[in-house]
Amino acid sequence: YSKFIRRRFHLDTARPILRAMNSSTDHPALRVFLVDDAALVRHRIAALFGALDGVEIVGQAEEPGAAFAGIAAGAVDLVVTELHLNGGTGMELLALLAQRMPHVIVMVLTNRSGAWFRRACLASGAHYFFDKTSEFNLARNAIQRIAGEHRARTLPQPGAHHV
Repeated sequence: YSKFIRRRFHLDTARPILRAMNSSTDHPALRVFLVDDAALVRHRIAALFGALDGVEIVGQAEEPGAAFAGIAAGAVDLVVTELHLNGGTGMELLALLAQRMPHVIVMVLTNRSGAWFRRACLASGAHYFFDKTSEFNLARNAIQRIAGEHRARTLPQPGAHHV
């Protein structure tokens, strides 16, 4: 019908609505905290990862101290961090998380992706390490898989709620 006006559908506007429709207390989302010194990069990563089914971006920071405080306050499941941060390094954050919050999954997503960095991060407590430039899709796929595993762990067990 020509009387209907075509409107552009903005996915960024719809994502929070769709996420709210698809989530419930029975199926909690994977709570992700992003740490990167570049605000534009951080916001782009938040948009891309936040669009994944079962993923909720719960906080962002650009330096290790603020990141740790936000992670501690937010009941975070997964931290995605860059190594180069304002006021410190991702290695400092890795050490803090490994020592004080070992239950939090840590993913390093960085442009500093040499073999030495990879080994150092994995030895310091990172669970995943990806090159931001060449392995971004692998990181995204890993987060989608982790979200699926998280959802499966939080599903009520059949018969568990019968009286």
